Amino acid sequence: MSRLPYEGDRFFFDPGGAVAQAYAEAVGSLRPNPAEAERAIVERAVGLLAGRARCRVAEAHRHLLRMAADQRREPLDVAHGVIRQLDVAETVAERSIPPLVNGFPAPTQRFEPWLAVVQRVLDVNPGMCGYLTAERDATGRITDLVWAAATPEASTPDGLRGSQLIGRRASQQFPAAAGSGRWDVYQGVLDTGCPAAVGPFRYGDGHYTVRAHRLGQGLLLHWTRHDQAGPSAARVQGTERLANLGWGEWDLITGDIFWSEHLYRIYERDPGLGPLSRDESDALAVAEDAPLIRAALEAFDRSAQVDVTTRVRIGGRVKFLRTVADAVRDTAGRPLRIYGIVQDVTDRENDSRRLAEVERQLADEHELAGRLQRIILPIPDGPIEFPGLKVALRYLPAGRESLVGGDWYQATRMRDGSVLLAVGDVAGHGTPAATTMAQLRHALRALAVATSDPGVLLGQLNRLTCELERENPELSATAVVARFDPHRQEIVWAQAGHPPPLLSRAGHTSPLERPPGPMLGVVDDAVYPTSRLPFHIGDVLLLYTDGLVEHRRRGLDDGLAQVMRTVDEAVRASPQQPLAQLLARLRRANPDDDTCILAARPVTGETRDLRHHLLRGL
Repeated sequence: MSRLPYEGDRFFFDPGGAVAQAYAEAVGSLRPNPAEAERAIVERAVGLLAGRARCRVAEAHRHLLRMAADQRREPLDVAHGVIRQLDVAETVAERSIPPLVNGFPAPTQRFEPWLAVVQRVLDVNPGMCGYLTAERDATGRITDLVWAAATPEASTPDGLRGSQLIGRRASQQFPAAAGSGRWDVYQGVLDTGCPAAVGPFRYGDGHYTVRAHRLGQGLLLHWTRHDQAGPSAARVQGTERLANLGWGEWDLITGDIFWSEHLYRIYERDPGLGPLSRDESDALAVAEDAPLIRAALEAFDRSAQVDVTTRVRIGGRVKFLRTVADAVRDTAGRPLRIYGIVQDVTDRENDSRRLAEVERQLADEHELAGRLQRIILPIPDGPIEFPGLKVALRYLPAGRESLVGGDWYQATRMRDGSVLLAVGDVAGHGTPAATTMAQLRHALRALAVATSDPGVLLGQLNRLTCELERENPELSATAVVARFDPHRQEIVWAQAGHPPPLLSRAGHTSPLERPPGPMLGVVDDAVYPTSRLPFHIGDVLLLYTDGLVEHRRRGLDDGLAQVMRTVDEAVRASPQQPLAQLLARLRRANPDDDTCILAARPVTGETRDLRHHLLRGL
């Protein structure tokens, strides 16, 4: 939401309480249906949608419900249709329903129970937070609270922490709480569903505030210790960055306005200028959202909490911002203080658009598979030019075009001017292979921000693959990572169980001698040594996946020899610009396997400069 209803007001966001409430809402959106069989089918369809559109599972679930509403059909009927069209390999009755692994479907498990999802949410929530179920007497009054889930930092006076609290009774750990009046507040939260806060109150050597939200049949409680501002502030800043949200407070009595640090980042505003004025906020809003904003303001005037997503134009780009706002009011309902959060949900909205695009393409499976492959692994139309290096790419899909594969590449310029090149292969086809492929490819790009050493990067990818392999025991992957230094004209590279790169030099092509390195996901603490080679004008380096050389009817050596002959022929045919010739001549050896090819050669830039000069002369 681009502005708030009261000029000079001040948002107040209590980080722990608001984040806990947002997490509670997210968990509630994933709550399963009562009927076990129907729930399993819907879960499967949601997983397939999430895998196809490369989006979060919660967004895929909401999208399926919107499809059902738009078509005036039951969600179960829509789920059946999604499964029939997206999961062509098997029917619902042929195998068990797949689970979610890191937000994507895998082939053998099912979704975790709802309470387990609550625990997973709390596992990443900072501070002391817990989900407690209530025990009641015959009149419905609370007699005790029992820990059902807890954050890792949750602790009690008896020395228990985190998961140790599960199953413990709050009356035994906080014996004075039942008679303090706090349980009456909790009773009201459970009975009415309205969140509430208790405190600040003194307990032991600290002052605390407890915020309570109803979640299902239990309470989500968050404790804030006010005399530990330093560590708490650091955790709040970490939470803001993780959730990409900021908070603010508008005080109607004093006129004070406060924004958190990350709110300035969301609005790309210099903190020295202070918070946006009402006129400045209005200027950022997208005009088409005016009716939505008016409806939100009218709801706020009726003492309702505002939760609305609108668009703003910031820095020449359109952002989707979700605003959750509420107020402390007097007895007449007039607001005294407005507080809330603003979250940048642009990525989520983009996910929704990609899901809608997938939905429109369901009628044509072949086109859908090709589109999905391009979303996950975009292949440029022409060569990529880096400082001192030209790179060309080609992706050859398997004969079964309705299935996406696990082959991937990476070609990225680093901050120090070097170029990171990589090719990898995840065994299998379909959503599981594509899911793991996307995770490894994007993880490599993220890890390269901290280091450009190929051996270190492979070690980190190996640890990630080991974690994924624990949830998918049949997972296997290989990769080769190289770093080109244009100043030294040198390549440093390492490999993890991957076919050797080929180097064409002086008209002769040969495989590089591989440094040792096991496949990804096999040895937890595997080390990947590196090798170096000079890379000068006239050289050509070829990275590829095994579909280029391996075939079940002939040996690996035969396939490798054929590829080397093809490289020699391409370089002889076009020694000045061999990459186009090379990619045009190469063919996959195995029609049942995908193939990803990356070819690179050093360049001086003189040809491009001369062409630019001639064009200017014309």
